[in-house]
Amino acid sequence: MIKILFVCTGNICRSPSAEAIFRHLVADAGLSHEFVADSVGLHGFHVGEPPDARAVAAAARRGYEMQNLRARRMQREDFDRFDLLLAMDDGHLSSLHSQCPPNRADRISLFLSVAPGCGETDVPDPFYGTMEDFEQSLDLIEIGAREWLAHFQRQLAL
Repeated sequence: MIKILFVCTGNICRSPSAEAIFRHLVADAGLSHEFVADSVGLHGFHVGEPPDARAVAAAARRGYEMQNLRARRMQREDFDRFDLLLAMDDGHLSSLHSQCPPNRADRISLFLSVAPGCGETDVPDPFYGTMEDFEQSLDLIEIGAREWLAHFQRQLAL
């Protein structure tokens, strides 16, 4: 079983969206038994809160359910509990590397690193933006989630 952790700032917009989308894609592929997906924030601003209502609404319009998720903060144990930690942007990637035990650094990657054709390296934070910003973030998250699933399907012959 592959355990994946999606990481953003507060765990209320990007990372829970990635978690919900990845879970949905995995379920559609009949591979739920092969993956565990979770999400965290690097900061504890919103611990215990549901995702941002705008993120929930944007995801729901595309058929993704995330209203039952709750924000949590990254813990040191997460480096041991997860096989792959995916940072939504370069700032998160740097933070993860600075906190990571040296023997776990190979578990950290940038979320869009598997999607070079999308023209972006970071999923922008829509929190202070408009609904259009949430939709654009979801576009990138869908691309990244599909590419990660395809990567694992190729790598593991799933």
